[in-house]
Amino acid sequence: MKSYRKEISWHVPSRRAFINMTPHVEECLRESGIREGLVLCNAMHITASVFINDDEHGLHHDYEVWLEKLAPHEPVFQYRHNVGEDNADAHMKRQIMGREVVVAVTEGRLDLGTWEQIFYGEFDGRRPKRVLVKIIGE
Repeated sequence: MKSYRKEISWHVPSRRAFINMTPHVEECLRESGIREGLVLCNAMHITASVFINDDEHGLHHDYEVWLEKLAPHEPVFQYRHNVGEDNADAHMKRQIMGREVVVAVTEGRLDLGTWEQIFYGEFDGRRPKRVLVKIIGE
């Protein structure tokens, strides 16, 4: 069995963003040479997420609105974590959206369903962030 590891980095200038990272993962898969196996993608920050869904602007807007209702950023004093910080909501948004995804690799391709794409969700940006891509298989 082969193993491949790569970190993908982003600098998100805004506090929140959704980045379609599917092309980056496909590039990693090509580099790995693995034809059958599994891809793990996980955010390496506790205020960011990796998830699978549709690449549709309206849906991304709806996520923003929904997440803000569930874990509003302001007022920041509502969170005990925010003593000296202002990102408690980002930790909660990450918990809701998830840390990682695992995708099957079949015949050298990501085995995603119709419309499925892999996203990086940033909830406390404005600095460099990383995602781990780990691929195992044959």
